[in-house]
Amino acid sequence: MPALNDPLELPCGVILPNRLLKSAMTEGLANSKDQATPRLAALYKRWAEGGTGTLVTGNVMVDRRFLERPGNVVIDGNGGEAALQDWASAGTSANNQLWMQINHPGRQCQRQVSAQPLAPSDVGIDLIGMFGRPKPMSEADIRDTIQRYANVAASAKAAGFTGVQIHAAHGYLISQFLSPIANTRDDQWGGSLENRARFLLETVAAVRAAVGPRFAISVKLNSADFSKGGFSHEDSLRVAQWLSEARIDLLEVSGGTYEKLALMGDQGDEDAPDTSRHREAYFLKYAQGIRNVTQIPLAITGGFRSRDAMQQALDSGALDVIGVGRPLCSQADIRPLLAGEQSSLPNWEAVLQLGAGWLGPKSSNQKIRTLNFGAATQWYYRQIIDLAEGREPTTHKGLLRVMMKHMYSERRMAKRRAKLLRE
Repeated sequence: MPALNDPLELPCGVILPNRLLKSAMTEGLANSKDQATPRLAALYKRWAEGGTGTLVTGNVMVDRRFLERPGNVVIDGNGGEAALQDWASAGTSANNQLWMQINHPGRQCQRQVSAQPLAPSDVGIDLIGMFGRPKPMSEADIRDTIQRYANVAASAKAAGFTGVQIHAAHGYLISQFLSPIANTRDDQWGGSLENRARFLLETVAAVRAAVGPRFAISVKLNSADFSKGGFSHEDSLRVAQWLSEARIDLLEVSGGTYEKLALMGDQGDEDAPDTSRHREAYFLKYAQGIRNVTQIPLAITGGFRSRDAMQQALDSGALDVIGVGRPLCSQADIRPLLAGEQSSLPNWEAVLQLGAGWLGPKSSNQKIRTLNFGAATQWYYRQIIDLAEGREPTTHKGLLRVMMKHMYSERRMAKRRAKLLRE
């Protein structure tokens, strides 16, 4: 069985230097023109020199009208090519891989960015009033958006990124097309699984045509949405087979949406096996199912902290790459872990909570759980800013204080950006 330090050759010929992958985390470090900045270059240089073999960026948006949050980098005729090259150069400074994650938020576009986002259907999100009701995409919208993914992939390659990842998980646009809850269309883009997967598969084909056969293409896919009537694990297995036939190079398995935060370990009470709760490797069992139907290289992200659990997961044969996210916000250098000098990465989420009992992350109230997970996410955003600005992460700050500061900062960024767009 492979060790954490072992390289991995992908189907396209690209070689990953080790089995650790920094999974995508939204950075919010773009300027008001939605361009990359020196802070992104500084951040990814720290992560590259820290020893993680493959770095996946936070989602880079394909359409300036629709962002996941203020501060997203966008490639949409808005310039900034030199900054993209600086980001790519810094992020590959240790002869590691740097992949740009490409995304469109669909209905998960905050009101402060767009009051009416585009989505497969007009099904909205019931989440504290943060999102507007979406407008169903026309055939022209769909074709335009698929081409936008391809255009961004070509720009990533030209700038010096070594691969791209198509985000088809966590309730964003492609995930919405896959979900029978979010996608109620009755044309060729909805209904059967074959139709609901059409957007993803045509996007993969367009991206491959744009970057050629020797450039790494990854897809991030939900193992399931963990919502009754949503994208199921059986659906995921079939889509994984189609992605294998499309010759992608790495499938990263995760799960959940904004409404069902399985990606943060909260799988609620529905469709979540007891064996995958409250432990490391949330989605390992689902990966084993995918491994049974395809030999596509697999990465799993969600819950990994200890070196032993990472190695055991590799030993199981169910996956090839270990995805890690939040621990890298407070510890950019994971070389001690790779060398066997450190047994476990930081696990701050074990103590991050807005309150005790019903007010905490294990509340029986789903909205309270969501608020806790959102606040914890904002706490990690501040650690990313520390790293990007050359400081050591300030892990001692309280969750409520950080959440309020972050919300104020996000509103200011959104207002500055909106003013610039109006000018």
